[in-house]
Amino acid sequence: MEIEKEIRWMGSAYADLLEFPEEPKRQAGFQLGMVQAGLEPRHWKPFSQIGIGVKELRINVREGAFRVIYTDRFDDSVYVMHCFRKTTQVTTQRDKEIAAIRFRAITHDRTEPS
Repeated sequence: MEIEKEIRWMGSAYADLLEFPEEPKRQAGFQLGMVQAGLEPRHWKPFSQIGIGVKELRINVREGAFRVIYTDRFDDSVYVMHCFRKTTQVTTQRDKEIAAIRFRAITHDRTEPS
């Protein structure tokens, strides 16, 4: 049996997720639980423009479109880099930059010698 990966929240990602309305928050939690267990979530797409192994959970509900940017490429952890409400058809440059900065911090920390 595979051990569940730990979820590690980068920057304000956890607080941002808690600001989601109830239904998208519930769906995000369920899908992240699937990722933790090594399963494929329901609605996601690669977000390789941020980095190798970066993915985007896509939650579309009556209240709007919500996104959770994460990576599960490491054996021990799922890193959640950014959670936000999508207000335009295309992900904004600001949202991409937040995710990219946090992804660089993760990869830098993971490659530093202990």
